Amino acid sequence: MKILVVEPMSVPYEKEITPSLAEMQAVVGGTIQAIYPFKEPIALICNDEAKLLGLPLNRALYDGNGRIYDVIAGTFFLCEAPVDSSSFASLNDMEIQQLKHRFRCPELFVRVGSHVVAIRAKE
Repeated sequence: MKILVVEPMSVPYEKEITPSLAEMQAVVGGTIQAIYPFKEPIALICNDEAKLLGLPLNRALYDGNGRIYDVIAGTFFLCEAPVDSSSFASLNDMEIQQLKHRFRCPELFVRVGSHVVAIRAKE
């Protein structure tokens, strides 16, 4: 399965894995959680306990108005979401290029009052 791995403070990279639970857990470093934050059928697979474990903050997720609604901690990967089956699938080349662009800049996070602000690193 072709995935896109996004590590904290790094640019995303492609990786080929077998679609086994053990290998997916190895990529994120623990138990997995799948979330679906995009309009496209893309799954974001992250460590279910990343924030509790104090893993480094990685990338923000933004709402339609450009406001942060969540921050993913630890390494995560992106793959094709299950549609008619319970299996995740490979990203196609166009999806990989679009997602590489979306997550190309590492982010630093700062609390300002009651808000969290993301500062993008230079490309």
